[in-house]
Amino acid sequence: MCGIAGIVGAGPPDPELVRRMCAVIRHRGPDGEGFHTDGRAALGMRRLAVLDLVAGDQPVYSEDGQVVAVFNGELYNFAELRADLARRGHRLRGTGDSECLVHLYEEHGPDLVHRLRGMFAFAVWDRGRGRLLLARDRVGKKPLYWRAGGGSIAFASELKSLACDPELRREIDPVALHHYLTLQYVPAPLSIYRGVRKLPPGHLLVWQDGAVSVRRYWELDRTPRPPGDPREAAARLRELLLESTRIRLVSDRPVGAFLSGGIDSSAVVAAMARQVSGPVRTFCIGFEDGRYDERHKARLVARRYGTDHHELVVTTDLLDVVPRLAWHFDEPFADSSAIPSFYVARLGREHVTVVLNGDGGDESFGGYQRYVLMGKAGLLPALPGPLAALAGRAGDAITARGERTSRSRRIGRLAQFAAEPPPRRYARLMAAFTQAQKMELYTGPLRAALAGVDSYRLLEDAAHRSGARTALDRTLSVDLATYLPGDLLVKVDITSMANSLEARSPFLDHRLMEWAAALPPRWKIRGGTTKALLRHALAPWLPAEVLRLPKQGFGVPLADWLRGPLREPAFDLLTDATARERGLFRPEVVRGMLHAHAAGADHAVRLWTLLQFELWHRAHAGRPAPGDVPPGFPAPPDPGAGTPCTSAK
Repeated sequence: MCGIAGIVGAGPPDPELVRRMCAVIRHRGPDGEGFHTDGRAALGMRRLAVLDLVAGDQPVYSEDGQVVAVFNGELYNFAELRADLARRGHRLRGTGDSECLVHLYEEHGPDLVHRLRGMFAFAVWDRGRGRLLLARDRVGKKPLYWRAGGGSIAFASELKSLACDPELRREIDPVALHHYLTLQYVPAPLSIYRGVRKLPPGHLLVWQDGAVSVRRYWELDRTPRPPGDPREAAARLRELLLESTRIRLVSDRPVGAFLSGGIDSSAVVAAMARQVSGPVRTFCIGFEDGRYDERHKARLVARRYGTDHHELVVTTDLLDVVPRLAWHFDEPFADSSAIPSFYVARLGREHVTVVLNGDGGDESFGGYQRYVLMGKAGLLPALPGPLAALAGRAGDAITARGERTSRSRRIGRLAQFAAEPPPRRYARLMAAFTQAQKMELYTGPLRAALAGVDSYRLLEDAAHRSGARTALDRTLSVDLATYLPGDLLVKVDITSMANSLEARSPFLDHRLMEWAAALPPRWKIRGGTTKALLRHALAPWLPAEVLRLPKQGFGVPLADWLRGPLREPAFDLLTDATARERGLFRPEVVRGMLHAHAAGADHAVRLWTLLQFELWHRAHAGRPAPGDVPPGFPAPPDPGAGTPCTSAK
């Protein structure tokens, strides 16, 4: 696990710039660094040593030195890959996974990605052909940004590395901002900066002679298979989960697990406990507010398996992490569960270097209550224009007044659904800001520039591309293409790597996902029950209470915080001269939301989305010195030794 960066072009790149690009992401790899420079390429990496601690340094080279690679991630099938490469006559120096890449490239070229099982973002430089290959894992667990122009290409694990180049104009892409305000993240392939792109999950990029081509190499096949016996399916599910967990336990450093108390993380802990000697180390975050606290369920699982269990309660005293997170998240990011994610990662790093988690179970087995709600929404007819507008206004008013778990809020959601034609209802459900709300928020020039840009279309297109035959599978496909890689996996990658901690996800093993994708929808959602087959399969493993209770989620008491300890900071940041002079948002609309929320309406998600954009802008886009933490922002853990990005000036 590490962070990577590099520049390739027609002439010699600046190796010192690549060193600065790596220094600013030292938190991703505090155990070492490595660099390659030749007449056309400069590649670098920061290493978090997990496998092959002695001989696992990078870059890695082919036998003749003509193929060079830097790699971020883990290849869980590296033992099989090494054995096959040795049979083919390749000489392998160490015992780990990184050097497999160069020899696989020699054998298979860009098609090597089909032989990889794991999480990865890597760069392979073919000196003889003058070809750079960039690739990202199937579901997007590891990030990769790139920027091409002037006959060269630069890439990095984090956007702040590319921002070390003084030639990069940190100019906001208004379309990316527009989508962020709806989705709460910037969707790939966009980045928040014009001219910088994210390589989407399951894609590879080839650069050669100044030309760039990007293509998809993997997409989840949802072709249904004939339903079999549910008991046999449950047994097969347990086998697959045990196997995907087993290969993720391989490490030369200590391994533990996040244990939230939900079904997915509990299942992973159960699978770990069946395959390790000694107690599993588990880590859990709780809240003083019982609506958001799942520690009691986590303790049930911890007691059942005798884990070495550790807990931390997130209080308002710990909210100084908010500006720190704005530094680590290179783009505006408004999932408030990043706060407990950061703290559970910090807690875990005090004891281990690797953690397993339950990410991906919801998207494969139908775990969100919104899937049930969408099933009910499917019974609603499309309304004519005037009635749809009325339903939309009524739904917005009801949801703004109701508690997030209240019956009235669910009624408001259904009214909002009725306001949209069926293909757009899921996008409405996932939106922080609707199109109309954004148009009201924008100043005149921004409103004019974005009037024809439809953020809902991103989710509609994902549904159409999936080829899924049922409404539930289409919705699962949308989450797999958008919410999972754009939100959840970004959150886990950034918060874990900010603490130099590697996170692994057994439920995101592509073989397990492919098996689950072909299951009948009724084995996922049955009536109002989510994860029907998964609950059945885990009955022998988990306490009945854990299986019986509905998903609680990794939420935070955001509405209360924005009426309490964050009320004044939010008001100051969103209404001061710096925010107003940016000229993006109408001050009277922002103040109106702040006052309405303080008076009892619920605008927490929209205010948090604006607040995170403002914090991000002050930490990154508005400063001349990328890599340094601005005044008033707590320093990130171990932000890096050596020359900071400011020396690029």
